[in-house]
Amino acid sequence: MNRPVHFEIHAENPERAIKFYTELFGWSFTQWGTEKYWLVKTGEPAMRGIDGGLLPRRGPGPVEMAAMNAYVCTIDVADVDAMVKRATESGGSVALPKMAIPTVGWLAYCKDTEGNVFGMLTPDANAK
Repeated sequence: MNRPVHFEIHAENPERAIKFYTELFGWSFTQWGTEKYWLVKTGEPAMRGIDGGLLPRRGPGPVEMAAMNAYVCTIDVADVDAMVKRATESGGSVALPKMAIPTVGWLAYCKDTEGNVFGMLTPDANAK
């Protein structure tokens, strides 16, 4: 099977996006040389998940209520309610409130400071 090994976040304002994701998830960002590209470390190598990158958006930004035109990354979190609250306190907004995904867990979608949609999931086999 083929699995994702890297993701990229496109941002109108990279510094603002870095601040948002650092505050929300504790991710760390390292600029790649002199390029306008930042490597994103989302956790330790032994943890399940992938690392990614962040770069300036080169085209138009997301349009409110338009169909999704990209991948949506979903992040595993311990408490989706607490993380949605942190997302909004960090400058993001709720795109779709928390919902149960039966036998999987609790899922909510938010938007970052750049208008990008991302998911947050708290695993719970008893979610209904």
